[in-house]
Amino acid sequence: MEPTSPPAHTELMFQGIGVSKGIAVGAAFVFNRDTVLVEDAPVSEDDVESELARFHLAIERSEKELAKIATVTEQKIGHVYSDIFTAQIMILHDRYLLDTVERRIRAEHKRAGAIVGEEISRYQQLMLASNESLFRERADDIQDLKERIIRNLSDGQLLSRIPENAVVVSKMLTPADVILFSRQNMLGCATESGGLTSHAALICQSLGIPMVVGVRNVEEKISSGDRVALDGYVGRLILNPSPSTLQQVERKLKRRRSAAAATEKLVGKVTRTRCGKRIYTFSNIDFKEELPMCEKSGSDGVGLFRSEMLFIAHGKLPDEDEQFEYYMELAHTLAPKPLTVRLFDVGGDKLLYSSYKEQNPNLGWRGVRILLDVPEILEQQLRALIRANIHGNIELMLPMISSMEEIRAVKKTIHRLKTDLRKEKALPSESLTLGVMIEVPSAVELIDDIAKEVDFVSIGTNDLIQYTLAVDRNNDVVQNLYNKFHPAVVRMVARVVKSVKKHKRRVAMCGEMASDPLAVPLLLGLGLEELSMTSASLLDIKKTIASTRLADARMLAKECLSRSTASEIEHLLKHFHSD
Repeated sequence: MEPTSPPAHTELMFQGIGVSKGIAVGAAFVFNRDTVLVEDAPVSEDDVESELARFHLAIERSEKELAKIATVTEQKIGHVYSDIFTAQIMILHDRYLLDTVERRIRAEHKRAGAIVGEEISRYQQLMLASNESLFRERADDIQDLKERIIRNLSDGQLLSRIPENAVVVSKMLTPADVILFSRQNMLGCATESGGLTSHAALICQSLGIPMVVGVRNVEEKISSGDRVALDGYVGRLILNPSPSTLQQVERKLKRRRSAAAATEKLVGKVTRTRCGKRIYTFSNIDFKEELPMCEKSGSDGVGLFRSEMLFIAHGKLPDEDEQFEYYMELAHTLAPKPLTVRLFDVGGDKLLYSSYKEQNPNLGWRGVRILLDVPEILEQQLRALIRANIHGNIELMLPMISSMEEIRAVKKTIHRLKTDLRKEKALPSESLTLGVMIEVPSAVELIDDIAKEVDFVSIGTNDLIQYTLAVDRNNDVVQNLYNKFHPAVVRMVARVVKSVKKHKRRVAMCGEMASDPLAVPLLLGLGLEELSMTSASLLDIKKTIASTRLADARMLAKECLSRSTASEIEHLLKHFHSD
Protein backbone atom coordinates (compact mmCIF):
# COMPACT_ATOMS: atom_id res chain seq x y z
CA MET A 1 0.00 0.00 0.00
CA GLU A 2 1.28 3.47 -0.89
CA PRO A 3 2.01 5.62 2.18
CA THR A 4 -0.52 8.40 2.57
CA SER A 5 0.62 12.00 2.78
CA PRO A 6 -0.21 13.89 5.95
CA PRO A 7 -3.18 16.28 5.78
CA ALA A 8 -2.37 19.65 4.24
CA HIS A 9 -2.30 21.50 7.56
CA THR A 10 -0.72 18.86 9.78
CA GLU A 11 1.99 20.24 12.04
CA LEU A 12 5.44 19.04 11.01
CA MET A 13 8.69 19.65 12.85
CA PHE A 14 12.13 19.86 11.19
CA GLN A 15 15.20 19.63 13.41
CA GLY A 16 18.40 21.40 12.45
CA ILE A 17 21.11 23.43 14.16
CA GLY A 18 20.51 26.93 15.46
CA VAL A 19 23.32 29.24 14.29
CA SER A 20 21.68 32.60 15.05
CA LYS A 21 19.46 32.95 18.09
CA GLY A 22 15.91 34.24 17.98
CA ILE A 23 12.32 33.23 17.25
CA ALA A 24 10.25 34.10 14.17
CA VAL A 25 6.67 33.28 13.18
CA GLY A 26 5.31 34.16 9.75
CA ALA A 27 4.72 33.14 6.15
CA ALA A 28 7.39 31.06 4.46
CA PHE A 29 9.07 32.17 1.26
CA VAL A 30 10.74 29.28 -0.55
CA PHE A 31 13.81 30.59 -2.34
CA ASN A 32 14.75 28.19 -5.13
CA ARG A 33 18.22 28.72 -6.51
CA ASP A 34 17.28 28.21 -10.14
CA THR A 35 20.20 26.75 -12.03
CA VAL A 36 21.18 28.96 -14.96
CA LEU A 37 21.54 26.84 -18.08
CA VAL A 38 25.02 27.01 -19.53
CA GLU A 39 25.32 26.94 -23.29
CA ASP A 40 27.27 23.89 -24.43
CA ALA A 41 27.43 24.80 -28.13
CA PRO A 42 31.07 25.18 -29.23
CA VAL A 43 32.53 28.59 -29.97
CA SER A 44 33.59 29.03 -33.57
CA GLU A 45 36.99 30.49 -34.38
CA ASP A 46 35.29 33.67 -35.59
CA ASP A 47 33.37 34.07 -32.28
CA VAL A 48 36.29 33.58 -29.86
CA GLU A 49 36.90 37.29 -29.38
CA SER A 50 33.20 38.03 -28.83
CA GLU A 51 33.04 35.19 -26.27
CA LEU A 52 36.02 36.70 -24.45
CA ALA A 53 34.24 40.06 -24.50
CA ARG A 54 31.09 38.44 -23.02
CA PHE A 55 33.19 36.93 -20.25
CA HIS A 56 34.81 40.24 -19.32
CA LEU A 57 31.45 42.01 -19.39
CA ALA A 58 30.03 39.37 -17.02
CA ILE A 59 32.98 39.93 -14.66
CA GLU A 60 32.34 43.69 -14.81
CA ARG A 61 28.61 43.26 -14.06
CA SER A 62 29.37 40.86 -11.20
CA GLU A 63 31.79 43.36 -9.70
CA LYS A 64 29.19 46.15 -9.84
CA GLU A 65 26.61 43.94 -8.11
CA LEU A 66 29.04 42.97 -5.36
CA ALA A 67 30.15 46.58 -4.89
CA LYS A 68 26.51 47.61 -4.34
CA ILE A 69 25.97 44.77 -1.87
CA ALA A 70 29.19 45.77 -0.05
CA THR A 71 27.88 49.34 0.25
CA VAL A 72 24.54 48.17 1.70
CA THR A 73 26.40 45.86 4.09
CA GLU A 74 28.68 48.62 5.34
CA GLN A 75 25.69 50.87 5.97
CA LYS A 76 23.88 48.14 7.90
CA ILE A 77 26.60 46.44 9.93
CA GLY A 78 29.96 48.04 9.13
CA HIS A 79 33.01 47.60 6.93
CA VAL A 80 34.17 44.42 8.64
CA TYR A 81 31.27 42.52 7.06
CA SER A 82 31.43 44.40 3.77
CA ASP A 83 34.96 43.02 3.43
CA ILE A 84 33.34 39.63 2.69
CA PHE A 85 32.19 41.04 -0.65
CA THR A 86 35.40 42.98 -1.20
CA ALA A 87 37.18 39.62 -0.99
CA GLN A 88 34.83 38.19 -3.63
CA ILE A 89 35.61 41.15 -5.90
CA MET A 90 39.31 40.36 -5.46
CA ILE A 91 38.65 36.82 -6.70
CA LEU A 92 36.99 38.29 -9.80
CA HIS A 93 40.32 40.00 -10.53
CA ASP A 94 42.39 36.90 -9.78
CA ARG A 95 44.87 36.70 -12.63
CA TYR A 96 45.06 32.90 -12.56
CA LEU A 97 41.28 32.53 -12.92
CA LEU A 98 41.03 35.13 -15.70
CA ASP A 99 44.00 33.77 -17.62
CA THR A 100 42.78 30.18 -17.31
CA VAL A 101 39.31 30.99 -18.62
CA GLU A 102 40.72 33.06 -21.49
CA ARG A 103 43.27 30.39 -22.42
CA ARG A 104 40.66 27.61 -22.40
CA ILE A 105 38.18 29.63 -24.49
CA ARG A 106 40.90 30.11 -27.13
CA ALA A 107 42.24 26.55 -26.97
CA GLU A 108 39.06 24.51 -26.44
CA HIS A 109 36.45 26.76 -28.10
CA LYS A 110 34.12 26.19 -25.13
CA ARG A 111 31.61 28.69 -23.75
CA ALA A 112 32.82 30.93 -20.95
CA GLY A 113 30.00 29.79 -18.63
CA ALA A 114 31.01 26.14 -18.90
CA ILE A 115 34.66 26.93 -18.20
CA VAL A 116 33.87 29.25 -15.27
CA GLY A 117 31.65 26.54 -13.80
CA GLU A 118 34.38 23.91 -14.15
CA GLU A 119 37.22 26.05 -12.80
CA ILE A 120 35.38 27.42 -9.76
CA SER A 121 33.76 24.03 -9.05
CA ARG A 122 37.21 22.44 -8.92
CA TYR A 123 38.24 24.74 -6.07
CA GLN A 124 34.81 24.36 -4.48
CA GLN A 125 35.13 20.57 -4.42
CA LEU A 126 38.45 20.80 -2.59
CA MET A 127 36.72 22.86 0.09
CA LEU A 128 33.70 20.54 0.33
CA ALA A 129 35.95 17.47 0.64
CA SER A 130 37.82 18.98 3.58
CA ASN A 131 37.67 17.51 7.08
CA GLU A 132 37.52 21.10 8.39
CA SER A 133 33.93 22.36 8.70
CA LEU A 134 35.07 25.94 8.14
CA PHE A 135 36.48 25.05 4.71
CA ARG A 136 33.17 23.41 3.78
CA GLU A 137 31.15 26.40 4.98
CA ARG A 138 33.14 28.81 2.79
CA ALA A 139 32.14 26.77 -0.28
CA ASP A 140 28.78 28.60 -0.23
CA ASP A 141 30.57 31.91 -0.84
CA ILE A 142 32.31 30.40 -3.87
CA GLN A 143 28.98 29.00 -5.11
CA ASP A 144 27.55 32.52 -5.03
CA LEU A 145 30.43 33.85 -7.10
CA LYS A 146 30.11 31.05 -9.67
CA GLU A 147 26.34 31.52 -10.02
CA ARG A 148 26.74 35.30 -10.31
CA ILE A 149 29.23 35.14 -13.18
CA ILE A 150 27.25 32.48 -15.07
CA ARG A 151 23.99 34.41 -14.60
CA ASN A 152 25.59 37.58 -15.94
CA LEU A 153 26.90 35.64 -18.93
CA SER A 154 23.32 34.67 -19.79
CA ASP A 155 21.81 38.10 -18.94
CA GLY A 156 19.81 36.53 -16.09
CA GLN A 157 18.06 38.67 -13.49
CA LEU A 158 19.23 38.93 -9.88
CA LEU A 159 16.48 38.18 -7.34
CA SER A 160 16.89 40.91 -4.77
CA ARG A 161 13.33 41.31 -3.45
CA ILE A 162 11.15 38.92 -1.46
CA PRO A 163 7.77 39.38 0.27
CA GLU A 164 7.92 41.60 3.36
CA ASN A 165 8.25 39.90 6.78
CA ALA A 166 8.90 36.41 5.42
CA VAL A 167 10.72 33.41 6.86
CA VAL A 168 13.03 32.36 4.01
CA VAL A 169 13.44 28.65 3.36
CA SER A 170 16.14 27.44 0.96
CA LYS A 171 18.73 24.77 0.32
CA MET A 172 21.40 27.44 0.72
CA LEU A 173 21.70 31.15 1.43
CA THR A 174 24.79 33.13 0.57
CA PRO A 175 25.98 36.22 2.47
CA ALA A 176 24.65 38.36 -0.41
CA ASP A 177 21.21 36.72 -0.14
CA VAL A 178 21.00 37.54 3.57
CA ILE A 179 21.95 41.19 3.02
CA LEU A 180 19.54 41.68 0.11
CA PHE A 181 16.61 39.89 1.78
CA SER A 182 17.14 41.77 5.05
CA ARG A 183 16.00 44.90 3.20
CA GLN A 184 12.50 43.38 3.10
CA ASN A 185 12.65 42.71 6.84
CA MET A 186 13.32 38.98 6.55
CA LEU A 187 12.11 37.54 9.88
CA GLY A 188 14.32 34.45 9.83
CA CYS A 189 15.76 31.76 7.58
CA ALA A 190 16.18 27.99 7.44
CA THR A 191 18.56 26.16 5.10
CA GLU A 192 19.81 22.67 4.36
CA SER A 193 23.48 23.70 4.14
CA GLY A 194 25.57 26.10 6.20
CA GLY A 195 27.24 26.13 9.59
CA LEU A 196 27.83 28.09 12.76
CA THR A 197 30.74 30.06 11.32
CA SER A 198 29.50 30.45 7.75
CA HIS A 199 29.47 34.05 6.57
CA ALA A 200 25.68 33.91 6.16
CA ALA A 201 25.33 32.84 9.82
CA LEU A 202 27.70 35.56 11.03
CA ILE A 203 25.73 38.21 9.17
CA CYS A 204 22.43 36.88 10.57
CA GLN A 205 23.90 37.05 14.08
CA SER A 206 24.95 40.64 13.54
CA LEU A 207 21.55 41.62 12.09
CA GLY A 208 19.67 39.78 14.85
CA ILE A 209 17.95 37.47 12.34
CA PRO A 210 17.31 33.91 13.64
CA MET A 211 18.79 31.20 11.43
CA VAL A 212 18.62 27.40 11.46
CA VAL A 213 20.83 25.22 9.22
CA GLY A 214 20.94 21.49 8.50
CA VAL A 215 17.15 21.29 7.94
CA ARG A 216 16.54 18.47 5.48
CA ASN A 217 14.01 18.46 2.61
CA VAL A 218 12.67 21.93 3.41
CA GLU A 219 12.06 22.92 -0.21
CA GLU A 220 10.13 19.70 -0.89
CA LYS A 221 7.91 19.90 2.21
CA ILE A 222 7.23 23.65 2.48
CA SER A 223 5.55 26.00 0.01
CA SER A 224 5.66 29.77 -0.14
CA GLY A 225 2.86 31.20 2.00
CA ASP A 226 2.83 28.30 4.50
CA ARG A 227 2.80 29.42 8.12
CA VAL A 228 6.00 28.46 9.96
CA ALA A 229 7.63 29.00 13.33
CA LEU A 230 11.42 29.18 13.52
CA ASP A 231 13.39 28.73 16.75
CA GLY A 232 17.08 29.62 16.43
CA TYR A 233 17.74 28.74 20.06
CA VAL A 234 17.08 25.02 19.61
CA GLY A 235 17.46 24.74 15.82
CA ARG A 236 13.84 23.95 15.03
CA LEU A 237 11.47 24.79 12.15
CA ILE A 238 7.76 24.01 12.56
CA LEU A 239 5.42 23.88 9.57
CA ASN A 240 1.75 24.66 10.22
CA PRO A 241 2.19 25.22 13.98
CA SER A 242 -0.97 24.38 15.91
CA PRO A 243 -2.64 26.98 18.16
CA SER A 244 -1.12 25.29 21.24
CA THR A 245 2.35 25.29 19.63
CA LEU A 246 1.98 28.98 18.78
CA GLN A 247 1.05 29.69 22.39
CA GLN A 248 4.17 27.83 23.56
CA VAL A 249 6.30 29.75 21.06
CA GLU A 250 4.80 33.05 22.20
CA ARG A 251 5.47 32.22 25.87
CA LYS A 252 9.05 31.25 25.05
CA LEU A 253 9.52 34.45 23.09
CA LYS A 254 8.35 36.52 26.08
CA ARG A 255 10.66 34.60 28.42
CA ARG A 256 13.59 35.05 26.04
CA ARG A 257 12.94 38.77 25.70
CA SER A 258 12.79 39.11 29.46
CA ALA A 259 15.97 37.04 29.92
CA ALA A 260 17.70 38.96 27.11
CA ALA A 261 16.86 42.26 28.78
CA ALA A 262 18.38 41.01 32.04
CA THR A 263 21.41 39.55 30.26
CA GLU A 264 22.00 42.72 28.22
CA LYS A 265 22.67 44.52 31.48
CA LEU A 266 25.84 42.42 31.79
CA VAL A 267 27.31 43.92 28.59
CA GLY A 268 30.23 46.18 29.42
CA LYS A 269 30.31 45.04 33.02
CA VAL A 270 33.14 43.11 34.62
CA THR A 271 32.19 39.44 34.98
CA ARG A 272 32.11 38.31 38.59
CA THR A 273 30.75 35.31 40.45
CA ARG A 274 27.95 35.84 42.93
CA CYS A 275 30.58 36.13 45.66
CA GLY A 276 32.57 38.76 43.73
CA LYS A 277 35.40 36.74 42.15
CA ARG A 278 36.62 38.23 38.82
CA ILE A 279 36.29 35.83 35.89
CA TYR A 280 37.55 36.67 32.39
CA THR A 281 35.35 35.74 29.42
CA PHE A 282 36.88 35.83 25.94
CA SER A 283 35.67 35.18 22.40
CA ASN A 284 36.80 32.49 19.96
CA ILE A 285 36.94 33.90 16.43
CA ASP A 286 37.90 32.74 12.95
CA PHE A 287 37.67 36.01 11.00
CA LYS A 288 37.81 39.73 11.64
CA GLU A 289 34.14 39.90 10.59
CA GLU A 290 33.34 38.50 14.04
CA LEU A 291 34.87 41.41 15.97
CA PRO A 292 31.65 43.50 16.07
CA MET A 293 29.81 40.56 17.66
CA CYS A 294 32.74 40.16 20.03
CA GLU A 295 32.41 43.78 21.15
CA LYS A 296 28.61 43.64 21.29
CA SER A 297 28.69 40.68 23.69
CA GLY A 298 31.05 42.42 26.12
CA SER A 299 34.03 40.14 25.59
CA ASP A 300 37.29 40.70 27.51
CA GLY A 301 39.20 40.09 24.28
CA VAL A 302 39.95 37.19 21.93
CA GLY A 303 41.00 33.99 23.68
CA LEU A 304 41.41 32.05 20.45
CA PHE A 305 41.94 33.33 16.91
CA ARG A 306 42.23 30.38 14.56
CA SER A 307 44.84 31.85 12.22
CA GLU A 308 44.59 29.00 9.71
CA MET A 309 41.34 30.60 8.57
CA LEU A 310 43.51 33.20 6.82
CA PHE A 311 44.37 30.39 4.41
CA ILE A 312 40.67 29.99 3.58
CA ALA A 313 40.17 33.72 3.09
CA HIS A 314 43.10 33.95 0.65
CA GLY A 315 42.70 30.54 -1.00
CA LYS A 316 46.45 30.20 -0.54
CA LEU A 317 49.06 30.57 2.16
CA PRO A 318 49.24 34.35 2.83
CA ASP A 319 52.69 35.93 2.75
CA GLU A 320 54.30 37.76 5.68
CA ASP A 321 52.98 41.21 4.76
CA GLU A 322 49.43 39.95 4.18
CA GLN A 323 49.49 38.29 7.58
CA PHE A 324 51.06 41.34 9.22
CA GLU A 325 48.29 43.64 7.96
CA TYR A 326 45.56 41.25 9.10
CA TYR A 327 47.03 40.77 12.59
CA MET A 328 47.62 44.52 12.87
CA GLU A 329 43.98 45.28 12.13
CA LEU A 330 42.77 42.71 14.66
CA ALA A 331 45.17 43.82 17.41
CA HIS A 332 44.52 47.51 16.82
CA THR A 333 40.73 47.04 16.93
CA LEU A 334 40.94 45.05 20.17
CA ALA A 335 43.64 47.05 22.00
CA PRO A 336 44.22 47.10 24.90
CA LYS A 337 42.30 43.82 25.13
CA PRO A 338 44.35 40.71 24.28
CA LEU A 339 44.41 38.90 20.95
CA THR A 340 45.45 35.28 21.41
CA VAL A 341 46.57 33.88 18.06
CA ARG A 342 46.85 30.13 17.62
CA LEU A 343 49.54 29.41 15.04
CA PHE A 344 48.43 27.59 11.89
CA ASP A 345 46.72 24.35 12.93
CA VAL A 346 45.76 22.55 9.76
CA GLY A 347 46.72 19.38 7.93
CA GLY A 348 49.38 19.12 5.26
CA ASP A 349 46.75 18.53 2.56
CA LYS A 350 45.29 22.01 3.22
CA LEU A 351 48.39 24.06 3.97
CA LEU A 352 50.88 22.70 1.47
CA TYR A 353 50.02 19.90 -0.89
CA SER A 354 46.48 19.14 -2.07
CA SER A 355 47.76 15.74 -3.22
CA TYR A 356 49.03 14.88 0.26
CA LYS A 357 46.67 12.37 1.91
CA GLU A 358 46.73 10.59 5.26
CA GLN A 359 44.71 7.66 6.51
CA ASN A 360 44.09 9.47 9.80
CA PRO A 361 44.78 13.23 9.51
CA ASN A 362 43.85 13.86 13.17
CA LEU A 363 46.82 11.75 14.24
CA GLY A 364 49.15 12.84 11.48
CA TRP A 365 51.05 15.78 10.07
CA ARG A 366 49.31 18.86 11.44
CA GLY A 367 49.75 21.83 13.76
CA VAL A 368 53.17 22.45 15.25
CA ARG A 369 54.53 19.32 13.53
CA ILE A 370 54.15 20.94 10.11
CA LEU A 371 55.43 24.29 11.37
CA LEU A 372 58.66 22.74 12.62
CA ASP A 373 59.11 20.52 9.55
CA VAL A 374 58.56 23.47 7.17
CA PRO A 375 60.30 26.31 9.04
CA GLU A 376 59.64 28.94 6.36
CA ILE A 377 55.89 28.79 7.20
CA LEU A 378 56.58 29.09 10.93
CA GLU A 379 59.09 31.91 10.51
CA GLN A 380 56.85 33.85 8.13
CA GLN A 381 53.95 33.71 10.58
CA LEU A 382 56.07 34.50 13.64
CA ARG A 383 57.71 37.50 11.95
CA ALA A 384 54.30 38.87 10.97
CA LEU A 385 52.97 38.46 14.51
CA ILE A 386 56.02 39.95 16.21
CA ARG A 387 55.95 42.95 13.85
CA ALA A 388 52.21 43.43 14.43
CA ASN A 389 52.56 43.49 18.22
CA ILE A 390 52.68 47.30 18.36
CA HIS A 391 50.15 47.51 21.18
CA GLY A 392 51.74 44.62 23.09
CA ASN A 393 48.41 42.78 23.21
CA ILE A 394 49.21 39.85 20.89
CA GLU A 395 49.66 36.47 22.56
CA LEU A 396 50.97 33.43 20.67
CA MET A 397 49.56 29.96 21.24
CA LEU A 398 51.14 26.76 19.93
CA PRO A 399 48.74 24.04 18.65
CA MET A 400 48.93 20.27 19.10
CA ILE A 401 51.89 20.29 21.48
CA SER A 402 52.89 16.77 22.50
CA SER A 403 56.51 17.19 23.66
CA MET A 404 58.87 19.65 25.34
CA GLU A 405 61.15 19.60 22.30
CA GLU A 406 58.43 21.24 20.22
CA ILE A 407 58.00 24.14 22.65
CA ARG A 408 61.74 24.72 22.97
CA ALA A 409 62.25 24.62 19.21
CA VAL A 410 59.61 27.32 18.66
CA LYS A 411 61.04 29.45 21.50
CA LYS A 412 64.48 29.22 19.92
CA THR A 413 63.04 30.37 16.59
CA ILE A 414 61.24 33.29 18.25
CA HIS A 415 64.46 34.40 19.94
CA ARG A 416 66.35 34.32 16.63
CA LEU A 417 63.63 36.20 14.75
CA LYS A 418 63.42 38.89 17.43
CA THR A 419 67.17 39.39 17.10
CA ASP A 420 66.81 39.75 13.31
CA LEU A 421 63.91 42.18 13.62
CA ARG A 422 65.77 44.21 16.21
CA LYS A 423 68.60 44.68 13.70
CA GLU A 424 66.04 45.64 11.05
CA LYS A 425 64.51 48.14 13.51
CA ALA A 426 61.20 46.34 13.03
CA LEU A 427 60.73 45.04 16.58
CA PRO A 428 57.91 47.09 18.17
CA SER A 429 57.94 45.32 21.55
CA GLU A 430 60.46 43.20 23.43
CA SER A 431 57.73 41.38 25.32
CA LEU A 432 55.88 38.52 23.68
CA THR A 433 53.47 36.28 25.60
CA LEU A 434 53.73 32.60 24.66
CA GLY A 435 51.28 29.85 25.51
CA VAL A 436 50.31 26.37 24.40
CA MET A 437 47.14 24.42 23.74
CA ILE A 438 46.66 21.38 25.93
CA GLU A 439 44.92 18.99 23.55
CA VAL A 440 46.60 15.59 23.84
CA PRO A 441 47.13 13.27 26.84
CA SER A 442 50.94 13.50 26.57
CA ALA A 443 50.72 17.25 27.20
CA VAL A 444 48.64 16.59 30.31
CA GLU A 445 51.32 14.16 31.54
CA LEU A 446 53.98 16.83 30.92
CA ILE A 447 51.98 19.70 32.37
CA ASP A 448 54.43 20.46 35.22
CA ASP A 449 57.30 20.80 32.74
CA ILE A 450 55.21 22.73 30.24
CA ALA A 451 54.05 25.24 32.84
CA LYS A 452 57.67 26.16 33.55
CA GLU A 453 58.36 26.90 29.86
CA VAL A 454 55.41 29.13 28.92
CA ASP A 455 53.40 32.12 30.13
CA PHE A 456 49.99 30.44 29.93
CA VAL A 457 48.16 27.33 28.80
CA SER A 458 44.72 26.96 27.26
CA ILE A 459 42.83 23.69 27.47
CA GLY A 460 41.39 22.75 24.08
CA THR A 461 38.70 20.33 25.20
CA ASN A 462 37.39 19.46 21.71
CA ASP A 463 40.56 17.59 20.71
CA LEU A 464 41.47 16.57 24.26
CA ILE A 465 38.18 14.66 24.54
CA GLN A 466 38.59 12.80 21.25
CA TYR A 467 42.24 11.90 21.88
CA THR A 468 41.59 10.83 25.48
CA LEU A 469 38.51 8.75 24.68
CA ALA A 470 39.74 7.50 21.27
CA VAL A 471 36.56 8.87 19.68
CA ASP A 472 36.47 10.74 16.36
CA ARG A 473 34.09 13.63 17.05
CA ASN A 474 33.12 13.75 13.36
CA ASN A 475 32.13 10.07 13.26
CA ASP A 476 28.37 9.68 13.74
CA VAL A 477 28.71 6.00 14.60
CA VAL A 478 30.65 6.72 17.82
CA GLN A 479 29.26 10.21 18.46
CA ASN A 480 27.48 8.99 21.62
CA LEU A 481 30.88 8.11 23.16
CA TYR A 482 32.17 11.67 22.76
CA ASN A 483 31.33 13.11 26.18
CA LYS A 484 32.91 16.14 27.82
CA PHE A 485 31.74 14.94 31.23
CA HIS A 486 33.64 11.65 31.06
CA PRO A 487 35.48 11.31 34.42
CA ALA A 488 38.84 10.98 32.65
CA VAL A 489 38.31 14.33 30.92
CA VAL A 490 37.13 16.09 34.08
CA ARG A 491 40.13 14.76 36.04
CA MET A 492 42.55 15.82 33.30
CA VAL A 493 41.15 19.36 33.39
CA ALA A 494 41.49 19.40 37.18
CA ARG A 495 45.07 18.20 36.98
CA VAL A 496 46.08 20.80 34.40
CA VAL A 497 44.50 23.68 36.34
CA LYS A 498 46.08 22.64 39.63
CA SER A 499 49.55 22.18 38.14
CA VAL A 500 49.59 25.42 36.13
CA LYS A 501 48.37 27.46 39.09
CA LYS A 502 51.07 25.89 41.26
CA HIS A 503 53.63 27.39 38.89
CA LYS A 504 51.80 30.76 38.98
CA ARG A 505 50.93 30.69 35.30
CA ARG A 506 47.62 31.59 33.66
CA VAL A 507 45.29 28.78 32.64
CA ALA A 508 42.28 29.10 30.35
CA MET A 509 39.83 26.89 28.48
CA CYS A 510 38.84 27.54 24.86
CA GLY A 511 36.90 24.43 23.83
CA GLU A 512 33.15 23.93 23.48
CA MET A 513 32.99 22.88 27.13
CA ALA A 514 33.59 26.52 28.09
CA SER A 515 30.43 27.52 26.15
CA ASP A 516 28.16 25.13 28.04
CA PRO A 517 26.27 26.75 30.97
CA LEU A 518 25.87 23.28 32.49
CA ALA A 519 29.65 22.84 32.69
CA VAL A 520 30.57 26.35 33.89
CA PRO A 521 30.00 25.87 37.67
CA LEU A 522 32.19 22.75 37.49
CA LEU A 523 34.94 24.64 35.65
CA LEU A 524 34.82 27.48 38.20
CA GLY A 525 34.98 24.94 41.01
CA LEU A 526 38.07 23.36 39.42
CA GLY A 527 39.77 26.78 39.55
CA LEU A 528 39.41 28.12 36.00
CA GLU A 529 39.25 31.91 35.85
CA GLU A 530 39.51 32.39 32.07
CA LEU A 531 36.96 30.97 29.63
CA SER A 532 36.91 31.50 25.86
CA MET A 533 33.88 30.71 23.70
CA THR A 534 31.80 31.79 20.71
CA SER A 535 30.57 35.35 21.08
CA ALA A 536 26.99 34.10 20.73
CA SER A 537 27.41 32.08 23.96
CA LEU A 538 29.18 34.77 25.95
CA LEU A 539 26.27 36.60 27.60
CA ASP A 540 24.62 33.34 28.71
CA ILE A 541 27.91 32.22 30.27
CA LYS A 542 28.37 35.60 32.00
CA LYS A 543 24.88 35.19 33.43
CA THR A 544 25.70 31.67 34.71
CA ILE A 545 28.92 32.93 36.31
CA ALA A 546 27.08 35.82 38.00
CA SER A 547 24.64 33.40 39.63
CA THR A 548 27.33 30.98 40.93
CA ARG A 549 29.01 31.06 44.35
CA LEU A 550 32.60 29.77 44.31
CA ALA A 551 32.16 27.86 47.57
CA ASP A 552 29.24 25.94 46.04
CA ALA A 553 31.14 25.41 42.79
CA ARG A 554 34.14 23.96 44.65
CA MET A 555 31.91 21.51 46.51
CA LEU A 556 30.33 20.54 43.19
CA ALA A 557 33.76 19.97 41.61
CA LYS A 558 34.83 17.80 44.55
CA GLU A 559 31.71 15.68 44.13
CA CYS A 560 32.23 15.34 40.38
CA LEU A 561 35.86 14.25 40.78
CA SER A 562 34.69 11.40 43.02
CA ARG A 563 32.31 9.99 40.40
CA SER A 564 33.25 7.24 37.97
CA THR A 565 30.76 7.72 35.11
CA ALA A 566 29.75 10.62 32.87
CA SER A 567 26.06 10.12 33.65
CA GLU A 568 26.72 10.53 37.38
CA ILE A 569 28.62 13.77 36.78
CA GLU A 570 25.94 15.09 34.44
CA HIS A 571 23.27 14.28 37.04
CA LEU A 572 25.18 16.30 39.67
CA LEU A 573 25.48 19.27 37.30
CA LYS A 574 21.80 19.25 36.40
CA HIS A 575 20.85 19.02 40.07
CA PHE A 576 23.15 21.97 40.83
CA HIS A 577 21.45 24.07 38.14
CA SER A 578 17.95 23.16 39.33
CA ASP A 579 18.64 24.33 42.90
